[in-house]
Amino acid sequence: MAERIEQRLEDRIPELEQLERVGLFTRKEIRAVLRKASALEYKIQRRALRKEDFINYIQYEVNLLELIKKRRARIGYSFKKDEIEHSILHRVHSLFNRATGKWKDDVQLWLSHVAFCKQWNAKHQLSKVFSTMLAIHSNKPALWIMAAKWEMETRLSSESARHLFLRALRFHPECPKLYQEYFRMELMHAEKQRKEKKEFEQAKMDLGEFNYSEEILNGEMARIVYRDASQKIKGVEFQLAVLSIAKLFDFTQDLQKEILESLQTKYADDPLTWDYMARRELELGSLPPTEQTTKQQKVSEMAQREERCCAVFDEAVRAVPTEDMWKCYITFCLERYNRKTNSAELKQQRLERTLSVFSKAHESSLLSEALCKQWLQLLLDSNLSEKAVEVAEAATRHFSQSVEIWQMRLWVLIQLKRDDVTKCFEEAIKHVKSKGTLSLWTLWVEWSEGTNSKEDTEAIYQRSLHATTPAESVTMKEMYLDWTYRNSGYKKVKRLFTSLCENRPFSLDFFRKMIQIEKEQESCKMLHLREYYERALREFGSTNTDLWLDYIKEELSHPQGKPENCGSIHWRAMKMLQGDLVEDFVSKYTLLQTGHL
Repeated sequence: MAERIEQRLEDRIPELEQLERVGLFTRKEIRAVLRKASALEYKIQRRALRKEDFINYIQYEVNLLELIKKRRARIGYSFKKDEIEHSILHRVHSLFNRATGKWKDDVQLWLSHVAFCKQWNAKHQLSKVFSTMLAIHSNKPALWIMAAKWEMETRLSSESARHLFLRALRFHPECPKLYQEYFRMELMHAEKQRKEKKEFEQAKMDLGEFNYSEEILNGEMARIVYRDASQKIKGVEFQLAVLSIAKLFDFTQDLQKEILESLQTKYADDPLTWDYMARRELELGSLPPTEQTTKQQKVSEMAQREERCCAVFDEAVRAVPTEDMWKCYITFCLERYNRKTNSAELKQQRLERTLSVFSKAHESSLLSEALCKQWLQLLLDSNLSEKAVEVAEAATRHFSQSVEIWQMRLWVLIQLKRDDVTKCFEEAIKHVKSKGTLSLWTLWVEWSEGTNSKEDTEAIYQRSLHATTPAESVTMKEMYLDWTYRNSGYKKVKRLFTSLCENRPFSLDFFRKMIQIEKEQESCKMLHLREYYERALREFGSTNTDLWLDYIKEELSHPQGKPENCGSIHWRAMKMLQGDLVEDFVSKYTLLQTGHL
């Protein structure tokens, strides 16, 4: 192994001598490079190889190349590249080849090699990398697409790209993305040939030796790809994706027409087909803007186009009366409503249209819960509160299990200061399952605090503790404790704390809140603080180091504290804390003793 490493280091000597001779590196730097290279070589020649060692070696060589590049730019020296950079590049490629040979399944390693080849313009080497990588990772369509794009866009070889796509489709005959990119490639090839032919014609050159097939120029190859794909891949999404690609090229009108006809014939009942056909009306029939076109004319034209879209959508919901179809219609209306416009008239038209569509969908009982929320929000944003109350009531009848719908209805009633808020809360609690009702109870008590008497609010708090799940009741306990202290004072909150401690579970904040309340009293008693800390430690002593440290600090700093208790508290903490928390506690306790915590 040592002889092999010595040989590799000797192979470096010519390039290092050149670096010193031309003034890019000093003698001291050359020695440092040799020392580092020796250490890295020993790591990759071990019996138990590690991927990280190869990555570190490659990164070092790449950094060296970057440094040489900067030094060349600084001193303005651009010669001897074959003797210096070429040998380093060759070494990096060898390292990548060894690494990818050892860890063939690591796609990221292959992609790093690809990126390196692209960065240093190693086209011949990159072609080999793609070939080897695809032989191993033939099950990944994205890698085939990457290789084909490189052939098409960098090497300008449409034949090689086509060959790669055809090979890829043998492995993945039903991959939509592969067909889409193959379709795009054929159209790009046709466009490239059209441009070449046009330039030759403008230069009045003889086209005799160049064979430009009219079929290829008109995108017939792409048409063949599309027809083949259509037989294997079903679904309107693929058709729309191919159509959007075809629209990027100005010579594909016939092809677009064929795709559109196929879309309307095979997928006439699909909401996405109708959605596309309706939105297409926005693009059709638009007049090119001129200097004489007034703002009013532009607004009028836009309103007409949107009306045409809605006419198609109206026909769609009659032909395909489904929830998804209404969702497409409403989404379109909301998109148009949210678009910025300086015309108040157009904005109002869009609002009225959107609300009308929401109402029709609701009447058809085909409005989803998510869209129902959006409808309510739109009504509230538009200051249509009375209508929002009406809609919210109907929504809660239809989605009686939805906490969010009930919340929105309650929020509207609270904002309007209606008399039936309590009745609505009762109704909501009755319909919704106990799990997940925490937000309803918190809203109820927050509203009651500002509206009802203390007795009524306390009754709601008491009910919430039994009505919510144990995990959710923890939050209600914290809120109840805080509210009682604010409204009834220390004695009442102490009794409540004792009462609440009878039923688990608790949160750490629940105990910390009571500790804070005690510390706010003029006659803060250490006896009470010990009680609260002890209760908290019974629940969280095994998982929380800060609680023990705070207890110790309290004994040390409180006028009634007993510093002699700190030893026993420390001993108990060491016994109760689990795993790595013991070490964490010891380090923090040491900092506390030295006055750094």
